[in-house]
Amino acid sequence: MRNAKCLFTTLILLTAIGFQNNATAQSYQYQPRDQKLYDTIVHLDSVFFGFYNTCNVNLDKHSAFYADTLEFYHDNGGLSKSKQEVVEGIRKNVCGKVTRELIPGSIEVYWIPGFGAIEMGLHQFRNKEEPNTPPHPSRFMIFWQYRNKEFKITKVVSLH
Repeated sequence: MRNAKCLFTTLILLTAIGFQNNATAQSYQYQPRDQKLYDTIVHLDSVFFGFYNTCNVNLDKHSAFYADTLEFYHDNGGLSKSKQEVVEGIRKNVCGKVTRELIPGSIEVYWIPGFGAIEMGLHQFRNKEEPNTPPHPSRFMIFWQYRNKEFKITKVVSLH
């Protein structure tokens, strides 16, 4: 009886393995659940990073996208919970030196009920001070809180 239970358990496991979802990262195709939300966030991303890329003249417009409660998680720089600190870091290290390029087709947007939306995607940065250094794609997440009929960035996760 014991061998029968072991054989039965083994057969169940082998059957389950045989019916696994065959999706892979390479075959995954994102489809927005809410096209209007997706289009809104993609537009906001474009405007936000347009100001980022021209922050030497548009830093105030760029920083206006951030909520006062901003949290910025960076795999190299750590966690910052200060909007002022993040904006100052951009002023010192980005403005006139670095530009961001979105990897086309990489943005995914998910509605979070009671909060707003989360945007995920791939982008790369070009350093004007090192023009021969090839950029490499990196992941990002932006948490867009929806309040008073507008979106504000409350969290950024930047992974290089």
